[in-house]
Amino acid sequence: MEQNSRAQDQDLQHIWIVIGPAGCGKTTVGMELSKELQMDYIEGDDYHPRNNKEKMEKGQPLDDNDRKGWLVSLREAAMESLQTSSGVVMSCSALKKKYRDIMRGAADEHPTVKIHFIFLDAEEEVLHKRVTARKSHFMPPSLVCSQVKTLEKPNRDSEPDVVTVPCDDSRAAVRERVFAAVNKIMEDYN
Repeated sequence: MEQNSRAQDQDLQHIWIVIGPAGCGKTTVGMELSKELQMDYIEGDDYHPRNNKEKMEKGQPLDDNDRKGWLVSLREAAMESLQTSSGVVMSCSALKKKYRDIMRGAADEHPTVKIHFIFLDAEEEVLHKRVTARKSHFMPPSLVCSQVKTLEKPNRDSEPDVVTVPCDDSRAAVRERVFAAVNKIMEDYN
């Protein structure tokens, strides 16, 4: 039985979703993690429809309806990537539990798919400073406040597939914490 279980574990596919508000470092961490794990990377911002981007450029926050189609398209992109690989890393704000639940739908439909969220947690002032420093991005600093207000911080008891990583300090420190968390999770599958 144990041998059979190990064979099934080897068939598992993993979707790593780096989440958090604008400025927390999702793209940077996601790209570094995909390189480390040798998995495809999906940039969530690339999947926003034009009308979502235009709305944000005008300083208007997205609502649940704006986000739903975007999240479904991200989930579909992740599943498509798994057609040719054992895993994928993606960045996506997934600010509310119900948004994360949409992403969890991939595992509901495919029992060999495991979803893991890495929530990058930072203070609002840090996020605002980082977004202000960005060049050529459609998300203006004025929307950081609305994202922080929308944010439902994951609760480990109700969302055991989420690991929270503080990201207020250096990129190297955040990277080290993220990689340690991922390694710990993967140990459970070996």
